[in-house]
Amino acid sequence: MISNVYLAEFFGSAMLVFLGDGVVANTLLSKSAFRNSGPIFITLGWGLALMLPVTIFGGISAVFNPSFSIALALTGGLTWGVAIGQVIAQMLGGMVGAFFVWVAYLDQFDGSDDPGTIRAVFCTAPAVRHYIVNLIEEILITFTLIFFILGFSQVPDSHAMVNGVVGAPNGVFSFFIFAILTGIGMSFGGITAYGLNPCRDLAPRIMHAILPIKGKGKSDWAYSWVPVLGSLIGATLACVVYNVFPW
Repeated sequence: MISNVYLAEFFGSAMLVFLGDGVVANTLLSKSAFRNSGPIFITLGWGLALMLPVTIFGGISAVFNPSFSIALALTGGLTWGVAIGQVIAQMLGGMVGAFFVWVAYLDQFDGSDDPGTIRAVFCTAPAVRHYIVNLIEEILITFTLIFFILGFSQVPDSHAMVNGVVGAPNGVFSFFIFAILTGIGMSFGGITAYGLNPCRDLAPRIMHAILPIKGKGKSDWAYSWVPVLGSLIGATLACVVYNVFPW
Protein backbone atom coordinates (compact mmCIF):
# COMPACT_ATOMS: atom_id res chain seq x y z
CA MET A 1 0.00 0.00 0.00
CA ILE A 2 1.41 3.41 -0.98
CA SER A 3 1.96 5.75 1.95
CA ASN A 4 -0.12 8.92 2.13
CA VAL A 5 3.16 10.83 2.36
CA TYR A 6 4.23 9.66 -1.09
CA LEU A 7 0.78 10.24 -2.55
CA ALA A 8 0.81 13.79 -1.19
CA GLU A 9 4.27 14.39 -2.64
CA PHE A 10 3.22 12.97 -6.01
CA PHE A 11 -0.02 14.92 -6.38
CA GLY A 12 1.44 18.09 -4.88
CA SER A 13 4.41 18.01 -7.23
CA ALA A 14 2.15 17.31 -10.19
CA MET A 15 -0.01 20.33 -9.28
CA LEU A 16 3.08 22.49 -8.78
CA VAL A 17 4.41 21.75 -12.26
CA PHE A 18 0.99 21.75 -13.93
CA LEU A 19 0.18 25.22 -12.62
CA GLY A 20 3.73 26.57 -12.86
CA ASP A 21 4.54 25.36 -16.36
CA GLY A 22 0.97 26.23 -17.29
CA VAL A 23 1.43 29.91 -16.48
CA VAL A 24 4.63 29.96 -18.55
CA ALA A 25 2.84 28.35 -21.51
CA ASN A 26 -0.06 30.77 -21.10
CA THR A 27 2.33 33.71 -21.27
CA LEU A 28 4.83 32.59 -23.91
CA LEU A 29 3.12 30.45 -26.53
CA SER A 30 2.10 32.39 -29.61
CA LYS A 31 -1.51 31.23 -29.89
CA SER A 32 -2.39 31.80 -26.26
CA ALA A 33 -4.85 34.63 -25.60
CA PHE A 34 -2.70 35.61 -22.58
CA ARG A 35 0.51 35.86 -24.59
CA ASN A 36 2.87 38.66 -23.52
CA SER A 37 1.30 38.98 -20.07
CA GLY A 38 4.82 39.49 -18.82
CA PRO A 39 7.26 38.22 -16.18
CA ILE A 40 5.22 39.50 -13.23
CA PHE A 41 2.31 37.33 -14.42
CA ILE A 42 4.64 34.32 -14.51
CA THR A 43 6.16 35.13 -11.13
CA LEU A 44 2.78 35.42 -9.42
CA GLY A 45 1.65 32.22 -11.14
CA TRP A 46 4.60 30.25 -9.80
CA GLY A 47 3.98 31.62 -6.30
CA LEU A 48 0.40 30.38 -6.44
CA ALA A 49 1.55 27.09 -7.99
CA LEU A 50 3.53 26.33 -4.83
CA MET A 51 1.15 27.88 -2.32
CA LEU A 52 -1.94 25.93 -3.35
CA PRO A 53 -0.50 22.38 -3.07
CA VAL A 54 1.15 23.33 0.24
CA THR A 55 -2.24 24.43 1.52
CA ILE A 56 -3.91 21.19 0.44
CA PHE A 57 -1.24 18.66 1.39
CA GLY A 58 0.64 20.46 4.16
CA GLY A 59 -0.97 18.37 6.86
CA ILE A 60 0.46 15.19 5.29
CA SER A 61 3.66 16.11 3.44
CA ALA A 62 4.51 19.17 1.36
CA VAL A 63 8.19 19.13 0.43
CA PHE A 64 7.68 18.93 -3.36
CA ASN A 65 11.43 19.31 -3.96
CA PRO A 66 13.91 16.41 -4.29
CA SER A 67 16.80 18.64 -3.24
CA PHE A 68 14.95 19.59 -0.05
CA SER A 69 14.15 15.95 0.72
CA ILE A 70 17.79 14.94 0.25
CA ALA A 71 18.97 17.91 2.32
CA LEU A 72 16.63 16.91 5.14
CA ALA A 73 17.98 13.36 5.02
CA LEU A 74 21.58 14.60 5.08
CA THR A 75 20.89 16.74 8.15
CA GLY A 76 18.76 14.24 10.05
CA GLY A 77 15.32 15.69 9.34
CA LEU A 78 14.16 12.63 7.37
CA THR A 79 15.18 9.01 7.18
CA TRP A 80 16.83 8.04 3.89
CA GLY A 81 14.03 5.60 3.15
CA VAL A 82 11.38 8.32 3.37
CA ALA A 83 13.54 10.80 1.47
CA ILE A 84 14.14 8.41 -1.43
CA GLY A 85 10.43 7.61 -1.59
CA GLN A 86 9.65 11.32 -1.67
CA VAL A 87 12.15 11.99 -4.44
CA ILE A 88 10.66 9.25 -6.62
CA ALA A 89 7.12 10.55 -5.99
CA GLN A 90 8.15 14.16 -6.64
CA MET A 91 9.90 13.42 -9.91
CA LEU A 92 7.06 11.27 -11.18
CA GLY A 93 4.59 13.98 -10.17
CA GLY A 94 6.62 16.63 -11.97
CA MET A 95 6.66 14.53 -15.14
CA VAL A 96 2.90 13.96 -14.97
CA GLY A 97 2.27 17.67 -14.41
CA ALA A 98 4.39 18.56 -17.43
CA PHE A 99 2.60 15.96 -19.54
CA PHE A 100 -0.79 17.50 -18.82
CA VAL A 101 0.51 20.99 -19.61
CA TRP A 102 1.43 19.63 -23.04
CA VAL A 103 -2.03 18.09 -23.39
CA ALA A 104 -3.79 21.30 -22.34
CA TYR A 105 -1.71 23.48 -24.69
CA LEU A 106 -1.40 21.01 -27.55
CA ASP A 107 -2.72 23.42 -30.18
CA GLN A 108 -0.52 26.23 -28.88
CA PHE A 109 2.57 24.03 -28.97
CA ASP A 110 1.72 22.95 -32.51
CA GLY A 111 1.34 26.60 -33.49
CA SER A 112 4.69 27.69 -32.05
CA ASP A 113 7.75 27.93 -34.30
CA ASP A 114 10.35 28.88 -31.67
CA PRO A 115 12.16 25.91 -30.05
CA GLY A 116 13.53 28.14 -27.29
CA THR A 117 10.05 29.28 -26.29
CA ILE A 118 8.74 25.73 -26.28
CA ARG A 119 11.62 24.57 -24.08
CA ALA A 120 11.14 27.52 -21.71
CA VAL A 121 7.68 26.20 -20.84
CA PHE A 122 9.26 23.05 -19.41
CA CYS A 123 12.61 24.05 -17.95
CA THR A 124 14.96 26.90 -17.17
CA ALA A 125 17.87 28.48 -19.01
CA PRO A 126 20.18 31.34 -18.02
CA ALA A 127 19.98 34.82 -19.50
CA VAL A 128 23.79 34.76 -19.69
CA ARG A 129 25.37 31.30 -19.93
CA HIS A 130 28.23 31.24 -17.44
CA TYR A 131 27.98 27.90 -15.69
CA ILE A 132 29.90 28.69 -12.50
CA VAL A 133 28.10 31.99 -11.97
CA ASN A 134 24.77 30.35 -12.82
CA LEU A 135 25.52 27.62 -10.28
CA ILE A 136 26.31 30.17 -7.57
CA GLU A 137 23.08 32.01 -8.35
CA GLU A 138 21.05 28.81 -8.01
CA ILE A 139 22.78 27.99 -4.72
CA LEU A 140 22.00 31.43 -3.31
CA ILE A 141 18.35 31.53 -4.27
CA THR A 142 17.68 27.93 -3.18
CA PHE A 143 19.37 28.66 0.16
CA THR A 144 17.05 31.65 0.54
CA LEU A 145 13.93 29.66 -0.34
CA ILE A 146 14.63 26.72 1.97
CA PHE A 147 15.93 28.80 4.87
CA PHE A 148 12.79 30.94 4.83
CA ILE A 149 10.53 27.91 4.56
CA LEU A 150 12.22 26.36 7.59
CA GLY A 151 11.95 29.65 9.43
CA PHE A 152 8.27 30.05 8.58
CA SER A 153 7.60 26.76 10.34
CA GLN A 154 8.59 28.47 13.61
CA VAL A 155 6.37 31.53 13.19
CA PRO A 156 3.57 31.64 15.81
CA ASP A 157 0.07 31.01 14.42
CA SER A 158 1.44 29.63 11.14
CA HIS A 159 -0.07 26.19 11.79
CA ALA A 160 -3.52 25.11 12.84
CA MET A 161 -3.95 23.76 16.36
CA VAL A 162 -6.12 20.71 17.03
CA ASN A 163 -6.67 19.94 20.72
CA GLY A 164 -3.48 21.79 21.57
CA VAL A 165 -1.39 19.89 19.00
CA VAL A 166 0.25 21.60 16.03
CA GLY A 167 -1.40 20.43 12.82
CA ALA A 168 -1.46 21.38 9.16
CA PRO A 169 -0.13 24.71 7.89
CA ASN A 170 -2.82 27.36 7.85
CA GLY A 171 -3.39 30.35 5.60
CA VAL A 172 -0.62 32.34 7.26
CA PHE A 173 2.01 29.72 6.40
CA SER A 174 0.65 29.34 2.88
CA PHE A 175 0.88 33.09 2.32
CA PHE A 176 4.49 33.06 3.54
CA ILE A 177 5.27 30.35 0.98
CA PHE A 178 3.66 32.42 -1.76
CA ALA A 179 5.57 35.50 -0.62
CA ILE A 180 9.06 33.96 -0.59
CA LEU A 181 8.78 32.24 -3.97
CA THR A 182 7.24 35.32 -5.55
CA GLY A 183 9.91 37.50 -3.97
CA ILE A 184 12.71 35.31 -5.30
CA GLY A 185 11.15 35.38 -8.76
CA MET A 186 10.83 39.14 -8.79
CA SER A 187 14.36 39.68 -7.45
CA PHE A 188 16.28 37.05 -9.42
CA GLY A 189 13.99 35.50 -12.02
CA GLY A 190 15.70 37.28 -14.91
CA ILE A 191 19.05 35.59 -14.24
CA THR A 192 18.50 31.82 -14.36
CA ALA A 193 14.67 31.67 -14.31
CA TYR A 194 15.04 30.35 -10.74
CA GLY A 195 15.17 26.56 -11.13
CA LEU A 196 15.28 25.86 -7.36
CA ASN A 197 13.87 22.38 -7.69
CA PRO A 198 14.62 19.30 -9.87
CA CYS A 199 10.91 18.44 -9.77
CA ARG A 200 10.11 21.67 -11.64
CA ASP A 201 13.17 21.68 -13.91
CA LEU A 202 14.65 18.23 -14.47
CA ALA A 203 11.35 16.31 -14.51
CA PRO A 204 9.71 18.60 -17.12
CA ARG A 205 12.98 18.67 -19.08
CA ILE A 206 12.77 14.89 -19.34
CA MET A 207 9.21 15.22 -20.62
CA HIS A 208 10.31 17.86 -23.14
CA ALA A 209 12.86 15.36 -24.41
CA ILE A 210 10.44 12.44 -24.81
CA LEU A 211 7.15 14.08 -25.79
CA PRO A 212 6.39 14.33 -29.54
CA ILE A 213 6.24 18.14 -29.54
CA LYS A 214 6.35 19.66 -33.00
CA GLY A 215 9.49 21.74 -33.61
CA LYS A 216 10.67 21.47 -30.02
CA GLY A 217 14.42 21.43 -30.67
CA LYS A 218 16.94 20.17 -28.13
CA SER A 219 16.39 19.94 -24.37
CA ASP A 220 19.63 21.76 -23.41
CA TRP A 221 21.11 18.95 -21.34
CA ALA A 222 24.38 20.87 -21.17
CA TYR A 223 22.74 23.23 -18.68
CA SER A 224 20.51 20.72 -16.90
CA TRP A 225 23.02 19.93 -14.13
CA VAL A 226 23.21 23.55 -12.94
CA PRO A 227 19.75 23.89 -11.34
CA VAL A 228 19.96 20.34 -9.97
CA LEU A 229 23.35 20.71 -8.28
CA GLY A 230 22.69 24.31 -7.30
CA SER A 231 19.41 23.46 -5.60
CA LEU A 232 20.94 20.48 -3.79
CA ILE A 233 23.85 22.51 -2.42
CA GLY A 234 21.65 25.47 -1.55
CA ALA A 235 19.03 23.35 0.23
CA THR A 236 21.66 21.45 2.20
CA LEU A 237 23.42 24.64 3.29
CA ALA A 238 20.07 26.10 4.35
CA CYS A 239 19.29 23.07 6.52
CA VAL A 240 22.76 23.13 8.08
CA VAL A 241 22.67 26.85 8.85
CA TYR A 242 19.08 26.69 10.10
CA ASN A 243 19.97 23.91 12.52
CA VAL A 244 22.67 26.13 14.07
CA PHE A 245 20.04 28.58 15.31
CA PRO A 246 18.72 27.93 18.85
CA TRP A 247 15.05 28.07 17.91
